[in-house]
Amino acid sequence: MWRRWAQRGLFTLSAVLACFLVYLLMTKAASVPSPTATAPGAINQADAIISQFTFTQTKGGKVQWQVDAKQARLFEHDNKAILDKVAVTLFGLEGKDMTVEGDEGTLDTVSKNFVLANRSEPLVIYTESGYVIYTNHLSWTDQSREIRTEDPVRIIGHGLEVTGRGLLGHLDTEEFEVLEDVHVDFAPRS
Repeated sequence: MWRRWAQRGLFTLSAVLACFLVYLLMTKAASVPSPTATAPGAINQADAIISQFTFTQTKGGKVQWQVDAKQARLFEHDNKAILDKVAVTLFGLEGKDMTVEGDEGTLDTVSKNFVLANRSEPLVIYTESGYVIYTNHLSWTDQSREIRTEDPVRIIGHGLEVTGRGLLGHLDTEEFEVLEDVHVDFAPRS
C-alpha cells in the first residue's frame, strides 16, 4: 500500500510539474520578441553580411540599374539591405544614363526602391548627357523609374548652373525638374 501511495504521489507531482513547465514555456515564448534589425548600425542583428555586394535589376532581359556596395547587411524580416560605400548605375532607354556614388544606402528588396546619402560631402550624380547634379540625399522609386530629393540641389552642365531645393528626375524621358527656389545662372564652360 505504501508503494501505491508513493507511485500516485510521484505521478501527481510529475503531472503538476509538466503543466507548470508547459505554462512557463507558453508565457516566455509569447513575451520574447523575434529578432529584427531596428538600427542600421546593428551589425550583429543582420541575417547576412555580404562583402562586395552587387544587385542588378532587369526587366524584359535588359538591365535597368545596378547597385554595387563594399558591404551589405541583409535584414530578411524587414526586406532591406543596408549598404556601405555604394555605387549605382541607372540605365535609360538608350543605355547608361547616370551614375552616383554614396557612403551609405538602403535597398528595399521587395519594391526595389533605394535611398543613397553621403555623410559629409554631397552626392555627385553624373549623367550621360553631360550634366553633374549635387545633392545630399537621393531616393529611387523603381516602379515609376524616378529619382527624387527634397534637399538642396545644384546642377552644372552645358554652360548652365541651376540651384534650388528638391529634384524630380524621370529617367526614361531624361527630364529633371528642380522643385522650389530655382535659380539659373550662365556658367563658363569648363
